[in-house]
Amino acid sequence: MARLTIIAEKRQLVTPGDLIAEGNYLTGESTFKEGDKIYATRIGLVDTDGRSVSVVALKGGYIPSVGDLVIGKVIDVSLSGWVVDINAPYAAILHASDAIERPFNPQRDVLTSIYDIGDMILAKVAAYDRTRNPILTTHGPGLGKITRGRIMEIVAAKIPRLIGKRGSMINMLKRETGCHLTIGQNGLILISGRSPEDEDLAVLAIRKIEEEAHTSGLTDRICSMIREENQKRGVSNVSS
Repeated sequence: MARLTIIAEKRQLVTPGDLIAEGNYLTGESTFKEGDKIYATRIGLVDTDGRSVSVVALKGGYIPSVGDLVIGKVIDVSLSGWVVDINAPYAAILHASDAIERPFNPQRDVLTSIYDIGDMILAKVAAYDRTRNPILTTHGPGLGKITRGRIMEIVAAKIPRLIGKRGSMINMLKRETGCHLTIGQNGLILISGRSPEDEDLAVLAIRKIEEEAHTSGLTDRICSMIREENQKRGVSNVSS
């Protein structure tokens, strides 16, 4: 039996020329094969589907996974649901039955009164495979239309660094800025603070994390930066 080995883990960031897999795999998007080795041709995130290996380029940069929390923008309304941009190579579908608690009645329910084009929503990925678009749901606590706060975007591959080990980075950000932060796995972040200045500080810190995600000691440096900025504007201890 031919040996099959995945060198790079799913969602791992790779660059052109990186070895992804060895063995009798099929080449997918943004990959090429030499002998029994498959390499990346673009900067992106590894995705696997059975025997196929591909790379999703970092423009978009997000590969949906069931259970992911995402922030998306409604870009179309159909007779039975909504089309949502979730910052992925594929648009997502939100069926009316996954958004309305009671049975959906197309003669009675006006979908634009629930979510309209341009609305931002917080949702979860309910189903996804490479044969169809991701399916979303807004059933669940806190999910649905976003009505307040500021939304910013970072490279989706940097989300784990923003969260930190056991939530160390994100918990520090919440504590030191006084902002509530909702992290979408698709690289979008909802920031809700007590003032625009608090939200500005959170944005500044998150941008620095994105830029320096590859460096060590980042949590301590970001914490020091936030405290210095707070001192400049006369805020001594936001977390108290």
